[in-house]
Amino acid sequence: MSCRAPGIRAALALTLTAPLVLAAPLVLGGPAAATDQYTVTALKLTVRAGGRDCTVDADLYRPRGVDRAHPAPAVLATNGFGGSKSDGSTEAMGKDFARRGYVGLVYSGLGFGKSGCLISLDDPRIDGAAASGLIDFLAGTRAADDGTRADFVTLDAKGDPRVGMIGGSYGGAIQLATAAVDHRVDALAPLITWNDLAYSLDPNNAVGNGSRAVPGAFKWQWTNGFYLIGETQPLTVPSLDPTRINSLTCLHFVSEACAIIRTLNSGSYPAKATADLLAYAHSVSPVSYLNRVKAPTLLVQGQADSLFDLNEATATYKTLKAQGTAAKMIWQSWGHSGGMTNPAPGELDLSQGDLGSSYVGRRILAWFDRYLLQRKSADTGPAFAYYRDWITDPADTYATADRLPALDEKLYLSGDGKLVDDRAKVTRGSRGYANWLVPTSHSENSLSAMIGLPDPAPYDTKGTYLGWTSEPLTRTTDVVGAPKATLKVVSPKARHTQNSGDAADNLVLFAKLYDLAPDGTQTLVHRLVAPVRVPDVAKSFTVGLPGIVHRFAKGHRLRFVIAASDDAYTGNRGIKPVTVVSSPKDTGVLELPVVGG
Repeated sequence: MSCRAPGIRAALALTLTAPLVLAAPLVLGGPAAATDQYTVTALKLTVRAGGRDCTVDADLYRPRGVDRAHPAPAVLATNGFGGSKSDGSTEAMGKDFARRGYVGLVYSGLGFGKSGCLISLDDPRIDGAAASGLIDFLAGTRAADDGTRADFVTLDAKGDPRVGMIGGSYGGAIQLATAAVDHRVDALAPLITWNDLAYSLDPNNAVGNGSRAVPGAFKWQWTNGFYLIGETQPLTVPSLDPTRINSLTCLHFVSEACAIIRTLNSGSYPAKATADLLAYAHSVSPVSYLNRVKAPTLLVQGQADSLFDLNEATATYKTLKAQGTAAKMIWQSWGHSGGMTNPAPGELDLSQGDLGSSYVGRRILAWFDRYLLQRKSADTGPAFAYYRDWITDPADTYATADRLPALDEKLYLSGDGKLVDDRAKVTRGSRGYANWLVPTSHSENSLSAMIGLPDPAPYDTKGTYLGWTSEPLTRTTDVVGAPKATLKVVSPKARHTQNSGDAADNLVLFAKLYDLAPDGTQTLVHRLVAPVRVPDVAKSFTVGLPGIVHRFAKGHRLRFVIAASDDAYTGNRGIKPVTVVSSPKDTGVLELPVVGG
């Protein structure tokens, strides 16, 4: 892994910054700028975070007419990874909330823009604590460094401002981290963010049988892109705050984050390093602290997203609902993998600064109306909504439901390569493949996805994958949710090495679902794959594929594939041939969440 071309990685780092930003408004015309609707004031606030004093660079939006006698609720927002408060997309968002009468406080996250301290991956103990200090400012109980006070925010009690948070990606997880350490937060609207960084950066889509203790397949393109964005900041941000410097071996991140990168790039997973990696990744992820989040949360996740897929938001949603936290979820069209700078017609476009012009934007506004303006009559919409790319009318692209679709349709993996709808139709047989020492399958190039350059169509090289194909569909089939596959593979080489003490010796494979058209054209749905590091090849295992929203048209065929590699991820160490054996009583099963029909 560490021998991948450094020039490609550097280019990736430089190009990821703009698309990932969901940040905060520009300073308009100096220390204080005014329009006929609001003023904007640039501020510095020193907060205590992780045992250090950190200077936060912020802009305060104050609507006209809002004062101590006429207070208004506040909206707090910060940037995506690599961005700052000056990113243009949320300049527009900041203006929009100010025009709608909300006090806005938008700031550069720790380690970004002109804010101080190290990048700590939205750690609630650090980034969450810093945001809590900003909430003190909105409460009027502390002043900015220049003495400015916000004594015009609606209070629910002394020291308790009515405040919501909005933002995406890195600016999404910070909301959950803040709400976990400060229960004064009243409403959240996190977009396209993570549930568990261990899954996001090193996913293992195997479910059960000890899979949580086994790392996955390193998502090297995305992860090293983020790492280089952080480490190369002196090239893009002059005169860094000295609190943003860590050491020569870990310039701008907290040391634990650099240790994760080193472990992932090493290509090895010895027990101690793996335990440390998983423990730290979990500790800075919502998966470890959602039980402390009580603020009503509207989750928005993107269907086109190989970085933070729909499974992440689904896991957060299910946890919040199970513990009684008010939560709803929307699966919009765009995510990190494309469309962020060019949303489909009618979709949320943060750069336009008009939340009211899109379905998702109106849902966010209604959420804040209900929980910040406390308008009990505000309609916050259904529990679940999802974008359908096969609908051409922008006014009708979202379908809604009161619950997530269930896995209600089963297909069986036959020994002859067919995907059949009845176990009795399964033919006895065995087929195999073997990996090469270089990747032989392609799903997505993250660099191409982020900057809009052409990306080769997904492919698999003959002899390095197995596929099972259904008969042409007799009806249109809409799959909404995360398919699941139960598999059993035979790999004597992997069985021999998997107990070496280094999890990198376990078998790796990649499961995915194609749409095969009558003319032979095949589409990898949203270019998503499910990496699996098999916990034990002597046992059957379950694979949770990434969630999708996709219409398989009548006459098309479903094609389920397991491949030996994918060039966006690290793969097998050494050659590990794989055989899959099928019989009517013992074969793989693919389960699909199908709606309608």
